[in-house]
Amino acid sequence: MAYYLSRLSPPRPSFLADMTPDEQALMRAHQEYWRSYVEVGRVAAIGAVADPAGAWGVAIIEAESVAEVESLQARDPVLVAGRGFAYQNFVMPTIALRPAESRAAVSSVTP
Repeated sequence: MAYYLSRLSPPRPSFLADMTPDEQALMRAHQEYWRSYVEVGRVAAIGAVADPAGAWGVAIIEAESVAEVESLQARDPVLVAGRGFAYQNFVMPTIALRPAESRAAVSSVTP
């Protein structure tokens, strides 16, 4: 198994700030889809990145191949909906993860 960093680019740089109600519903479906993989340990992390040039999404996915990652992404509601989202995938030759028992205690970090 390998880990892959996946970047999800939204249809426009301002997406997080100006989502329509329909897009908000689509993003809820997207989050629910990926959380199911977090819960079973296939995805180590998911979330939004507040990039000043335009927010985007990130996931760290454990898979046998990039083809397997792409197969998971093909069923993501944001891609199925055909709304202009796009993934880029990068293999991670090395990664260090906290032990599972310490990860379970932290759900989010607020500055």
